[in-house]
Amino acid sequence: MNAPSDTLNESSARFRVETIETTSLGDRSYLVHDGETAVVVDPQRDIDRITALLTERGLRPSHVVETHVHNDYVSGGLELARTTGATYVLATGDELRFPYQPVTDGDVLEAGRMRLRVLHTPGHTHHHVSYVLQDADGQTHAVFTGGSMLYGATGRTDLVRPEDTEQLTHAQYHSVRRLAAELPPDTPVYPTHGFGSFCSATPTSGDASTVGAQAGTNPALTLAEQDYVETLIAGLGAFPAYYAHMGPLNRAGAGPVDLSLPEPVDPAELRGRIQAGEWVVDLRERTAFAAGHVAGSLGFELSTNFLTYLGWLYPWGAPLTLIGESAEQITQARRELVRIGIDRLAGIAHGTIDELADRQPLRSYPTSDFPGLAAALAERPGAFTVLDARRDDERAAGGVTGSIHIPIHELTDRADEVPDGETWVYCGSGYRASIAASILDRPGRDLVLVDDSYTHATDAGLHTEQPEHTEQPGSARS
Repeated sequence: MNAPSDTLNESSARFRVETIETTSLGDRSYLVHDGETAVVVDPQRDIDRITALLTERGLRPSHVVETHVHNDYVSGGLELARTTGATYVLATGDELRFPYQPVTDGDVLEAGRMRLRVLHTPGHTHHHVSYVLQDADGQTHAVFTGGSMLYGATGRTDLVRPEDTEQLTHAQYHSVRRLAAELPPDTPVYPTHGFGSFCSATPTSGDASTVGAQAGTNPALTLAEQDYVETLIAGLGAFPAYYAHMGPLNRAGAGPVDLSLPEPVDPAELRGRIQAGEWVVDLRERTAFAAGHVAGSLGFELSTNFLTYLGWLYPWGAPLTLIGESAEQITQARRELVRIGIDRLAGIAHGTIDELADRQPLRSYPTSDFPGLAAALAERPGAFTVLDARRDDERAAGGVTGSIHIPIHELTDRADEVPDGETWVYCGSGYRASIAASILDRPGRDLVLVDDSYTHATDAGLHTEQPEHTEQPGSARS
């Protein structure tokens, strides 16, 4: 849950930063304190992780601060402030439907022996701010940069409105340069995004950094302004569809969460929901799902990528029933889902898959790897379809020779483009391919899940820079 804390000052006014990881979203929240008073930065929705730390450390929270109105998760800031009596702080300018303390550039928040100086750092959003941690003498100890200066990257600039992207990209460039110009080189940098979050404009590097270290790695500090702008905008790919709901939820102010589970449904009800077209999601490991699953259920393995891709594909507001190996597994998924505002479950079912199927035939399909795919293509050229479920930016770098390409987030609308018969499905690691296979699984299709890292495709001689399928007269699609 938490990374090791950092000691920022060895004097009597000793400051520490506790990192609260949310790996499923690629984000971090922070608890910074002087041993008595604490400030929480960009908290996630499930605030019990933070209140437990406050109790364990014996801390009194004075402020809960947000660097921006988030687009990739529902904030727990408002509820945490209400629960603890702390002051809730956001930048002035956003239209919010709850009381808070607005701050603007140059404001200083006093929290015990700590001072937080506000810097307006637009780019990720128009009103984005960073918080510089200082002591009473004005010495700088850290900076919390949200979606501005990340580790070797910057936050993406296209989440507000498409027409604002270029303006915000220029602003992002100057914001990062301002941080570098105004803060000491040895200042530790604590971003919220950049650990797998799609809020990062480009891949990040490293797990810790300083302002000075960023001078040699951050594109906003190594490129000329126009080069930076053109490079960032050209690299902006698709982002999860659920992002569209996060900003409105955060502007309205999220209430407390209920992590309890609904009553389990029986196998007959489970089948009825699937037949009605409802979403019934199986959380088990992807090879277990491939080996046997309830017909019509969807496989979203409960692992690091679960929340991103379920949130991306899920029809917002639709009834959602979860299948798990145990109530504990479903409870973990429930915690993940409330982080993006999916607060209500239509039902749950847990136990062995044979029990849940209740003597009905299970669906299944085999798994393989890229060497297996290479062997099959050599033995039976043109006999089956190969589907690439990766994103457009991944496909642009090449793919398996002769494969067709439908990104996973487009597959539910484009499934009919995949012909019946035998289909091998791959992605970058096997995770998205497993979701794609579950979407495509139906009578008339014989699926094979390529559960393997794409790096092995190159080793198997399958990679080409121009992989697009071309139909050959008299041959099946491949």
